[in-house]
Amino acid sequence: MSGQPVLGFIGLGVMGEPICRNMMVKSGAPMLVSDLSAAPVARLTALSAEQAAPEEIAARADMIFLSLPGGPQVEAVAGTLIPMLRAGQVLVDMSTAPVGLTRDLAARAEAAGARYADAPVARTRAAAEAGTLAIMVGAEEETFSQVEPVLSHAGDTILHCGPVGCGQVAKILNNMVLFQNVVAMSEALALGTAAGMDGGRLFDIISQGSGDSFALRNHGMKAMIPDTFPKQAFPTDYALKDVSYALELARDAGLAAPGAELAEARMRMAKAAGFAEEYFPVLARLAGKPTE
Repeated sequence: MSGQPVLGFIGLGVMGEPICRNMMVKSGAPMLVSDLSAAPVARLTALSAEQAAPEEIAARADMIFLSLPGGPQVEAVAGTLIPMLRAGQVLVDMSTAPVGLTRDLAARAEAAGARYADAPVARTRAAAEAGTLAIMVGAEEETFSQVEPVLSHAGDTILHCGPVGCGQVAKILNNMVLFQNVVAMSEALALGTAAGMDGGRLFDIISQGSGDSFALRNHGMKAMIPDTFPKQAFPTDYALKDVSYALELARDAGLAAPGAELAEARMRMAKAAGFAEEYFPVLARLAGKPTE
């Protein structure tokens, strides 16, 4: 590619829309966009993006980004695009998807002469809006060098994790640790309040000790203490999907992951209680109840 590359972005959801907007506005590159929902497309076309079908994006874009709900959607969209790719194009999946699927899609893209990178994101919707995401990239060195400048418009921490699939490994295990942390905070909050201590004061004190964490200061203090779990955030269903990918890694490696299994069980309880769409720290409302 020479000059300013044409970018394509498919999947303009909670994270995809602000990621796409930051890439487009900060780079000044032409941006082709596609989503099943009309509203984010309209907001981005008002800022100079051009609406295009996925097939047109495959034909015109030099670098194509995906931000989709999970493995089935990635498999469907990437599976449609890959046969259309040409030599030199780069397909970058910013979704969270299974490692095996990621490596299979990469092999198929490379057989077409294209390049593939997995680049799932971490941090919050607010970070996506601000362009301060952490982005974990699995790619060959040359491909990473090609995509890193564009990704840097969406994140302030661009991490090369290794070859294709390693970005997903890092993201999945990052989330596994986060989920276990949230389970532990839920138990601490239930026990502390049962013992007569104010929950907000408890978390404030823990944040000044060795139990401090990003999860405590964000998920704990901003959601669990005010008991606020909006639906336009990272829902329980998405968390269940991500922890299932961690458990898939465990099965593939022949290893036990009882902590991840507990987190999955607590989130299944939250879903069964009617909280599938709520921000996943809602599992705090079920703390202290036995796992069925």
